[in-house]
Amino acid sequence: MMEFLELAKQRHSVRKFSPRPVERHKIEQIIEAARVAPTAANRQPVRIVVAETEEQRAKLSGAADTYGAPLVFVACANETQAWHRPLDGKGTSDIDASIITDHMMMEATDLGLGSVWICWFDPAKVREAFSLPADLEPVNILAVGYSDQSPANPNRHAEQRISAEELVIALPLS
Repeated sequence: MMEFLELAKQRHSVRKFSPRPVERHKIEQIIEAARVAPTAANRQPVRIVVAETEEQRAKLSGAADTYGAPLVFVACANETQAWHRPLDGKGTSDIDASIITDHMMMEATDLGLGSVWICWFDPAKVREAFSLPADLEPVNILAVGYSDQSPANPNRHAEQRISAEELVIALPLS
C-alpha cells in the first residue's frame, strides 16, 4: 500500500482506458471507500450508480464522455437529506458527493486503476438514463479502469500547481 502523498502524486486523469474489465473485488473495494467516506453530520445523503456492463455504460453515451472506461460511477446526492449550515442554509449535498467521489478515485489509484472525474455531463440525461428519482441529483461521474496511456510524472505538481506559500493565506500573528 502506498503512503498517502505518494498515492496523491501518482493519481492523474486518465482519458484512454484498456477494455480490460475491472475485477469484482476491486469494484467492491471502491464502493467500500465511498461507503466509509465522511459526510456532513453523518447524514449520508449520497447514492452511487455503478455502470459496469456495456449496456449500462451505453446509457451514458448521450450524457457524458466516459472515455471508453469499463467502469463508471455516478455519485448522486439528495439535497433534502443533506445537512444545512444554520447561519446561511448552505447545503452540503455537492460536498458530500464530492467527498465520496474523491475516496473512490483515490482507492482506484491505490488498486492500480486509472480514473477521471467528470463534471461535464447532462444531469437530466443521466437522471433519465438510470430512472433516478427527482430528489436524487447526479453530481459527479467517475470513469475507472486500467489505463491505456502513459502515467503522468508524479513530480509534475512542482510545475503545475501553485506553491504552498501561494496556497496558504497568511494571517497576521497576534
